[in-house]
Amino acid sequence: MKNYFLLALNNLRRRKLRSWLTMIGIFIGIAAVVALMSLGQGLQNAIEEQFEQLGSDKIIISSKGMGPPGSAVSDSLILTSVDLKIIENVRGVEWAVGFLVKQGQAKFKGDIGIGFASGLSAKDREILKDLPGFEVIEGRSLKDGDKFKVVVGYNHAYKDIWKRRVEIGDTIEIEDYDFKVVGIMEKIGNPIDDGIMHVPKETLKEILNVGDEESQILAKTSKGFDPMDVADTIERKLRKSRGEKEDQETFNVATSEQLLETFTDIFAVIQGVLIGIAGISLLVGGVGIANTMYTSVLERTKEIGTMKAIGAKNSDILKLFLYEAGLLGMIGGAIGILIGIGLGKGAEYLATVGLGTDLLRAAFPWYLIIGALVFSFLIGSLSGVLPAMQASKLKPVDALRYE
Repeated sequence: MKNYFLLALNNLRRRKLRSWLTMIGIFIGIAAVVALMSLGQGLQNAIEEQFEQLGSDKIIISSKGMGPPGSAVSDSLILTSVDLKIIENVRGVEWAVGFLVKQGQAKFKGDIGIGFASGLSAKDREILKDLPGFEVIEGRSLKDGDKFKVVVGYNHAYKDIWKRRVEIGDTIEIEDYDFKVVGIMEKIGNPIDDGIMHVPKETLKEILNVGDEESQILAKTSKGFDPMDVADTIERKLRKSRGEKEDQETFNVATSEQLLETFTDIFAVIQGVLIGIAGISLLVGGVGIANTMYTSVLERTKEIGTMKAIGAKNSDILKLFLYEAGLLGMIGGAIGILIGIGLGKGAEYLATVGLGTDLLRAAFPWYLIIGALVFSFLIGSLSGVLPAMQASKLKPVDALRYE
């Protein structure tokens, strides 16, 4: 095996330019596969961490007509305080909290922007204080009696939402009402949550003229109860209260585990499509290797005849050419992996710096690296099978006479 390897490596070194040009397709394909899979895996890991922090005992109830945060929802689809009360009284529900999220115009020291405002009562904020995303790192949280007070997301103070940094005691104008900044939230890692402004729910309803509405409801399952069973009960009671038929509900009820499974399935489909596109580059690379190996067989016909004349078997010739093709694939794959790691880390850096999100991370598990290397070797070897078979079947006399 050592001799086969050294002979194959020597033959590739003799044709350096052709070898590098042949490996370009493998570079591109493996780099694209590694970069895309690493980003997909990293994003999935980040979201799994978020759901782990949220806990498997949570149930999320939302309107089927709900779009991006703060978007308008038809009156017939909105959730209300009646729905919230029904959920609170379901057996197996420890607590339920209603969120109100709306979009509005904000101004800060002459700078104008459009932002999201979140409304929670002081009581609900106390319930949620131990969940990720509700910790105040500067100042204080909202409390009873606060009306025109605001707790801003991390990016208001530490990123470039505004031209100047927001500090405790500053005033932010939301829909022509002045709100005093009393707190700054911890960094969550996604731009929407880190850019939100938290105000008392009743104040938000007042300044935006919002009626009885809940953008989303979060419920916690009591100990000893199965979240799936509790979710089914919630769905059944809401359906009855809203006068809706099964499979025609205007709301969604899902456990945190169900949402995680949905995200995972979506990621799998997206990754499959992207990797399929990247696979086209690998196919082109494989064709390039096959073409190079066919050319190599023609150029080395006399050499093959000489090797056979001094005792080389068909299997020896076959192995030699397969090693060459495999080496082309493996070297191309190794370089492609390095390029892919660079692309993945580059995308992670741009997302962190440019978008202000920690969700897009590049993950490089060992099986991704080893798998990409083995796959590139197999692509090269399979591409060289037919040329190698052709070389092994040459008759010594014909090969020696070949011009």
